[in-house]
Amino acid sequence: MASFVDRVVLHAAGGDGGHGVASIRREKFKPLAGPDGGNGGDGGSVRLVVDPQTTTLLEYHHSPHRRATNGTQGMGDDRDGANGPDLVLRVPDGTVVKDMDGNVLADLVGAGAEYVVAQGGRGGLGNRALASPKRKAPGFALLGEPGEVADVVLELKTIADVALVGFPSAGKSSLVAAVSAARPKIADYPFTTLVPNLGVVEAGDTRFTVADVPGLIPGASEGKGLGLEFLRHIERTAVIVHVLDCATLEPGRDPITDLDVIEAELAAYAGDLGIEGGRVPLTERPRLVVLNKIDVPEARELADLVRPELEGRGLRVFEISTASHEGLRPLTFALAQIVAEARAQAPAPEPTRVVLRPKAVDEAGFTVTPKNDHDGLYFEVRGAKPERWVRQTDFNNDEAVGFLADRLAKLGVEEQLFKAGAVAGDEVRIGDPRNAVVFDWEPTLMTGPELLGARGTDLRLDSSARPSRADRRREFQERMDAKTEARRELWTEREAGHWTDPDAD
Repeated sequence: MASFVDRVVLHAAGGDGGHGVASIRREKFKPLAGPDGGNGGDGGSVRLVVDPQTTTLLEYHHSPHRRATNGTQGMGDDRDGANGPDLVLRVPDGTVVKDMDGNVLADLVGAGAEYVVAQGGRGGLGNRALASPKRKAPGFALLGEPGEVADVVLELKTIADVALVGFPSAGKSSLVAAVSAARPKIADYPFTTLVPNLGVVEAGDTRFTVADVPGLIPGASEGKGLGLEFLRHIERTAVIVHVLDCATLEPGRDPITDLDVIEAELAAYAGDLGIEGGRVPLTERPRLVVLNKIDVPEARELADLVRPELEGRGLRVFEISTASHEGLRPLTFALAQIVAEARAQAPAPEPTRVVLRPKAVDEAGFTVTPKNDHDGLYFEVRGAKPERWVRQTDFNNDEAVGFLADRLAKLGVEEQLFKAGAVAGDEVRIGDPRNAVVFDWEPTLMTGPELLGARGTDLRLDSSARPSRADRRREFQERMDAKTEARRELWTEREAGHWTDPDAD
């Protein structure tokens, strides 16, 4: 069973906001004393937080689906619902957050660094908050918004100063064990190291970390072997150390050939140059060459033979033996010097700036676009406010639908529909095409007290509204006037002789 995971796909969902409630206060001698429905609570968010004690993403490999708690519904008597707590997911230092297309969303470096993966939904307003001089006792409340859903890729890029690269069984794990207190698994067969190992080295006044990357082979940058899975762990390092095996018995291998192969794989690996510490290509970083296993006589002879050629390439060469610890001290001090210079040249961290970007005064915040599909012409409305208002509307409540129509008209949606060429009866879609709200547009008047009707209703949407006393009186007068006019017309025809009396014969 795997104990180290450095890449997972996380499916995160924020909590849904609680619904607002429509409630009317009832007091003695005051059966309708005013609205007292509370607001729904906000849903919790899913947050990634760097924890120095966490070293792997294994937890999210086993449980990739995470959802925050929903907010609770509002209640009567002016009681608001409770907010859902945020779901805090602890990740290792150096975790990079990407979307499913590979774009970097966040680079979490340093204890406490955090990123909100999925925002919780906003709670709906109760009728207490919706009351106004025109709507003294709203018979509806707003629904809570659903929480945000996001699929992200988490990649762990080890925070280390020095990276050891080389073929399998070149002695990288032995070198980490020889210069630090780390005790990685060491054996005499290839691919012993299956996970990156970290060791802390002290040389003089400098302390730095060394990462042992699992063995590379030709084609590692294209996915062969284990190299591609772990090359990401050297993206932040300040110096790369080539560990070359001078005692290998494999045919066709020698230190020069091994170096050329690994250099080609490093050059072919693009990596993420936008992350912290990864702005310089791997082939342009300081590099050292370590000729290992010189405690073997044949290996020492081979090291003396290839050393001039390596130095002719401008590389610093160190001959070492992890078994006898020969040459380790000069190597560690050389590495400490390079790391200290890299830290001194690194730009000072700038304090986080809060950038305010106010919207333009005349910015509507939405768009109206005529479009065509297999059903014909329709008008698409997109914008944060219209889409949020649609999500918050209870379409089973006519008064809530009328309130939505008033908000859209006040925002200017109807005016923009007119300008876009829409006429009564045209199809309008608000929101994402995958789950848009579709309706046939009918231009509406702004509501007033005379259009509200009973609580929970809107006369503009009620086709079976009960006629008022004035309507009945007007209808009666029209009927009486019609009867009087009919009698007058009959009498005129009778006087003109159009009618004859049968008794007159």
